Amino acid sequence: MFITTKFLIFFFITLLLTFETIFSQTKYDYPKPMKVEHTDNYFGNLVSDPYFWMEEMQSADVKNWVNDENQLTQDYLNTIPFRNKIKERITELWNYPRYSAPFQAGEYYFFYKNDGLQNQSVLYRQKGLNGTPEVFLDPNKLSENGTVAIGGTSVSWDNKYFAYSINRAGSDWAEIFIINIETKERLRDSLNWVKFSGINWHNDGFYYNRYEEIEGDKLKTKNQSPKIYFHRMGSDQMKII
Repeated sequence: MFITTKFLIFFFITLLLTFETIFSQTKYDYPKPMKVEHTDNYFGNLVSDPYFWMEEMQSADVKNWVNDENQLTQDYLNTIPFRNKIKERITELWNYPRYSAPFQAGEYYFFYKNDGLQNQSVLYRQKGLNGTPEVFLDPNKLSENGTVAIGGTSVSWDNKYFAYSINRAGSDWAEIFIINIETKERLRDSLNWVKFSGINWHNDGFYYNRYEEIEGDKLKTKNQSPKIYFHRMGSDQMKII
């Protein structure tokens, strides 16, 4: 099986390089981005930046240019006759159950499992070494397209509560929630404006790292001066303790 897989991969790569050589001789009409009159002053040095308009990533001009670039790429990829076979083979190789190393919290063992092609691995728990695994937290159900991922996790010192963070669509911004381990009930606690943070329990709460609330687009606004906060379970995030 190993020899067959290795041979197929080598065969597909060879074919791909052959087509790359053929198509590299083809002339493509690449989208031509517009140029604008714009100059930045860096410590007395004037630097021309005719593509300054591309920094407005949500503007119609940038979206249209990106769409044109994507269309050119897709038109090229669609001409490769064995592209679907490569996709099917890679999908076949990737489609197998995968498990993480387990960790223990009181009488429960936790582990992540991916059935093969799930966007996000599912967190399971089981009571004792011989218990029946059951879903504890499935991030695939947190969005329609499977782009919400579990970030950091932390169990309280008394093994009663499970705190976790989630990241949406690949963003560094995180939200922190808490689950009662025994009942699997999510508590009302919800923490926002979190980034690059651990979750460190102390008595009836935990420490975490957050930024001040941002006005405007939080994906574009400069972030600075993060602070360490303590969250006491059941309290409002906006109440500083």
